[in-house]
Amino acid sequence: MKQQSQPLILSDESSRGYALERLTSHFKLEVSGYECTAEKVFDVLIQAAVTHQTIESVCQELQEMVDGETVRGYLNEQIKTDDLLSLEQQVNQALVAGLPRCLWKTPIEVAIDLHDEPFYGHSPELLAYTCGGEASKGTTRFFRLATAYVIFKDMRLSLALLFVKTSDSLPDIVAALLRRLRRLRFKVRRLYLDKGFCTIPILRYLAEQNWPAILACPIRGKKGGTRALCQGQKSYLTQHTFKSQPHGAYTAPVAVVRTFTTHKRRKRGSRRLQWLVFVVLNSQLPARQVRKLYRRRFGIETSYRCMRQVRAWTTSRNAALRFLLLSLAFILVNLWVELRWRFCQLKTQGRRQLDLKRFPLQRLIGFLNRAIERVYGVVSFILADTPPLTV
Repeated sequence: MKQQSQPLILSDESSRGYALERLTSHFKLEVSGYECTAEKVFDVLIQAAVTHQTIESVCQELQEMVDGETVRGYLNEQIKTDDLLSLEQQVNQALVAGLPRCLWKTPIEVAIDLHDEPFYGHSPELLAYTCGGEASKGTTRFFRLATAYVIFKDMRLSLALLFVKTSDSLPDIVAALLRRLRRLRFKVRRLYLDKGFCTIPILRYLAEQNWPAILACPIRGKKGGTRALCQGQKSYLTQHTFKSQPHGAYTAPVAVVRTFTTHKRRKRGSRRLQWLVFVVLNSQLPARQVRKLYRRRFGIETSYRCMRQVRAWTTSRNAALRFLLLSLAFILVNLWVELRWRFCQLKTQGRRQLDLKRFPLQRLIGFLNRAIERVYGVVSFILADTPPLTV
């Protein structure tokens, strides 16, 4: 008689175990306190991430937890800006730990993007690690991250993370991310980059390195430039020469797509003509298919929204600690996608499918929150020292 296999169960406690294992195996913290341990420090970081709180707030809410100053002391002592490169390597190793083997079997599509986190302080120590940009959310200074994001079946994962400094140029950023992908031995089918990367140095680098890529191209000029391409009754492929005073001229194949958009505020059935221009490198694709493929890139914006749901807050002047807390959010999102892939597959013929509603990100957040609160307890009351004064 064939024995039935035991069902796979993902509980709140096992979710905490997976998260702790991921962090303790890739981030080496030496904590030798009498009451404080490395596990407690990582539990504080996880709880701060899933509850959108600071380290101090978490330590005050958990009953059997050490004080926030102790936790911050260990973190600031061992996570320093001088070791930012080493920390970046640890983060990237944690991002790809536990990925399904199927990612290496078939070519994947990768989106590269820059993500800005606003900075409002005036500390010279932190300003040195911020990048300038257009005014957004009340500031022009940002902590900038560069990410490489995989698009594969029902999985959306961040494969590489880079802390961007002011001295880093766009070609250096893209080259570093692509070196990371090559080191991981991924087979890349195509790259997707947004308008911010459509510069002559990037186009030259991708063409020379023979990377298949689709880049969104900004439409500039009143009558000339890329705006002169936006005419006709249908989409088409052509060649366009980009010109820049510091970088000279470069001719690249472009796809000019004629499409229509419908706005919610317009009347039903009312459409507006819209032109889109894409640079297509090392690929032979019809113009319409270029737009259809590039739309897959917008999943990277979803990853940023997910990341913001598990991001801890801090006002620390330690730039490396800020980078760790931002990276922790990406690691938790990757862990969520991995657990969903392992525990939410449906038994179907042919290709396996996922039950996406069974394990949303909010469920992982609830699992981690409840598991940590069960271990350390929560402050459920306060005691008054003296009765209040009567009126």
